[in-house]
Amino acid sequence: MADALRWGILGAANFAAEHMAPAIHAARGNRLAALASSSDAKAERFRAINDQITVFDDYDALLASDAIDAVYIPLPNHLHVDWTLKAVAAGKHVLCEKPIALEAGEIDALIAARDESGLVVAEAFMIVHHPQWQRAKALLAEGAVGTLGHADVAFSFHNANMDNIRNKPETGGGGIRDIGVYAYGSVRYATGAEPLTLAARVRTENGVDTWAQADGVMEGPLGRFTYCAMTSTRLAPRQHVTFHGDGATLTLTSPFNAGLFGEAQIVLRAADGTVTRERFPAVNHYVLQVENFAASVRDGAAYPMPLEMSRGTQAMMDMVFASASDISW
Repeated sequence: MADALRWGILGAANFAAEHMAPAIHAARGNRLAALASSSDAKAERFRAINDQITVFDDYDALLASDAIDAVYIPLPNHLHVDWTLKAVAAGKHVLCEKPIALEAGEIDALIAARDESGLVVAEAFMIVHHPQWQRAKALLAEGAVGTLGHADVAFSFHNANMDNIRNKPETGGGGIRDIGVYAYGSVRYATGAEPLTLAARVRTENGVDTWAQADGVMEGPLGRFTYCAMTSTRLAPRQHVTFHGDGATLTLTSPFNAGLFGEAQIVLRAADGTVTRERFPAVNHYVLQVENFAASVRDGAAYPMPLEMSRGTQAMMDMVFASASDISW
């Protein structure tokens, strides 16, 4: 392997151009080496980040290159499993955009391929790399809110563009798969809890969910607590996560798009009204995600978001879909 981990990207997705390609380029010990795209116009955005990048016009050609160590996959959701398996078969480490699969059972094949190959294969769930979430997890474990009784999540943005893949059922679109993965996975990460029961209501448009509310009971190392999450792709931007105990509330004010939605902060409000605020300015969780991935490749460091954790979040999403009643009007 070269001194720097050499990355190739499958597809010139907007998200890759705006966030992950710059993060790879900025991450220590990593290099943005290649892109696979049939569009030269789209490739120009990546050449602007690194003018030495090699552009392949075919995904398979990039996977066959000996000049690539790791692949980032930002393709539409329904292609994630197939191209992850193809990349592993080609001997590449893989960081695949979330959701890495459409059903929990599909992740079993990815776990098997990872274990058989010895390669690092993971889902790009960037929030667990942000220090605000690591701090929130530690505070909850220390009993900062007392006995946890409830977790409340909201995550929304407005996207009514019907040409966008997030609004197409054939590409695995919908708000639950796009942002519900964060609303559910974040609470699992911070508490170590799993859902005991879940019931959901959804509103749909064009065969995908545009609003969902999931309510249930979760249980884990911190005990049993109630849970509620609202996600929508048809409402104005909003995001927060609050953990509510008998001694305090702990709120992350910009939990998912830190630095874009607002400054990452943890606000701890005690029962007596005392407020403690911790700020996390100028942290790029995409860069940290790439650096942590490279550490797993080079040093065998435990990756913060193993596939087993991704499978659990996907299983929770599957429970939401299975229990959902459509209340569209």
